[in-house]
Amino acid sequence: MLADYHMHTSFSDDSVYPMEDCINRAISLGFDEICFTEHLDYGFTHAYCCDCDTYLQTVRKYQEKYSDNINIKYGIEFGAQAHHKKYFKDIFDKYPFDFVLLSFHQVEDKELWNQDFQTGKTQEEYNRIYFEEMLKTAKAFDFYSVLAHMDLMRRYDQNGEYPFEKSKDIIEEILKYVIEHGKGIELNTSSFRYKLNDLCPATPILKLYKDLGGEIITIGSDSHREIQVGDHVKEAREILKTMGYKYFTTFDKMQPKFHEL
Repeated sequence: MLADYHMHTSFSDDSVYPMEDCINRAISLGFDEICFTEHLDYGFTHAYCCDCDTYLQTVRKYQEKYSDNINIKYGIEFGAQAHHKKYFKDIFDKYPFDFVLLSFHQVEDKELWNQDFQTGKTQEEYNRIYFEEMLKTAKAFDFYSVLAHMDLMRRYDQNGEYPFEKSKDIIEEILKYVIEHGKGIELNTSSFRYKLNDLCPATPILKLYKDLGGEIITIGSDSHREIQVGDHVKEAREILKTMGYKYFTTFDKMQPKFHEL
């Protein structure tokens, strides 16, 4: 079973690539299942809202067209903060998502990628506040599947790698809450593309999640271009196996399905 569970197309504001091109790329690579996870962020300067109606219609069209070749799932990536719960809950209740990524692109209503959030804070301060917001949002939202790229801050941290041990206490609290409430995390293979010095989330987080009893884990390329579809997914599977993971996860109608690695 080969699956890519984090993919963006022209329905996301930061991609221009047609969905059908990405589907054909996945088929050519031998994937059994893919899940589109178009961006849906609330306001500010990142991705406001994909056209969920047209997005759903398009996914349904290709599910039918390619049913003999590949399973296509209807997902979404919520770029959320706890105080925007109602906005996202209304969207979730309206559409029949198979899978929901919960992501953290903004904190304090400020973007990470352009340094708005980090500006004026020490590295310790913005890393601590980032994970505090993640815990707060995870507790506020019960309508998601997995936490996406948990340590996304590493991609935008201009002060270099912040030591895991300094955030271990709150990361452990987040992971325990996720596990206790039947949610999971993802292994996001974009770390290879961005040339990070570790996985995303980093190896210590993946090992801690496993040690705490975490089992729900998806693998996604976070692709924004056709050529990125499925990138390093096979390698990620092998990495999880070396850590002692026995399964990876896919979703159907928000229910996890486990597959041997």
